[in-house]
Amino acid sequence: MANILIFDSGMGGLSVYRELSHTLDGHQYLYLFDNAYFPYGELSESCLVARVVELFRSFVSQHSVDIAVIACNTASTHVLPALRECLSIPVVGVVPAIKPAAEYSRQQQTTDKPAHIGLLATPGTVSRAYTAELIQSFAADLQVSMLGTTELVTMAEDKLAGQTVDLQRLQQILASWTSEQGPDTLVLGCTHFPLLAAEIGQCLPQVKLIDSGAAIARRVSHLLLALPDVQQARTKQQQGRLFCTAATKKALQQARAFSKEGFGELNCFVP
Repeated sequence: MANILIFDSGMGGLSVYRELSHTLDGHQYLYLFDNAYFPYGELSESCLVARVVELFRSFVSQHSVDIAVIACNTASTHVLPALRECLSIPVVGVVPAIKPAAEYSRQQQTTDKPAHIGLLATPGTVSRAYTAELIQSFAADLQVSMLGTTELVTMAEDKLAGQTVDLQRLQQILASWTSEQGPDTLVLGCTHFPLLAAEIGQCLPQVKLIDSGAAIARRVSHLLLALPDVQQARTKQQQGRLFCTAATKKALQQARAFSKEGFGELNCFVP
């Protein structure tokens, strides 16, 4: 049985956990969310790197972790090199699913409607050079339109806390993609956004939604093959362990959503 750590600034990593737990049952999952510094998109790069490295060094020194998943596009882009340098365990990041989206979109194009990918992400991910490199590498021949928003991050968090999603507001945010010239394929480039997949699908019913969850699960599964001891010790799924970095009323509300996913009581972790 492997101890798999999932990390995010908020609840977006739940979309990754769902894929992992579906593909890799029989392992112990730990979820750490840094709500004290939420949202990460508003931090400077230097502050973000220092914060995440400090958190991880402290957490893995106190808890048994075999593999870690950075379930946050912003953190993955900036922090992965530093984490891999200071940790001895495998660390998996997440990037926008441009490659599979391009492959799917090419299959859908016709003479009347050329392939068109949409990237829905946070403003930081949309503007990042790494994102441009992904598009150049895998979708240079396609039309790619991008939309950066942090409002959907809050919507996803509020949804899991029990609030109703404002479909009218969501429709307004996605308005530029609702015409016949809109994308045939939409990359959900933030781990929070798959948590709104049903609502986004209502606004864009003809668009294929693609996220990185399945690819992350495949990568983690592959890396676990190099850890034969934990592979041989697989057992029935145990209750997940949940950690936050700030004990707030909202964190307790969020813990109720996590409990529905198989996580136990909320623990506060301060590095």
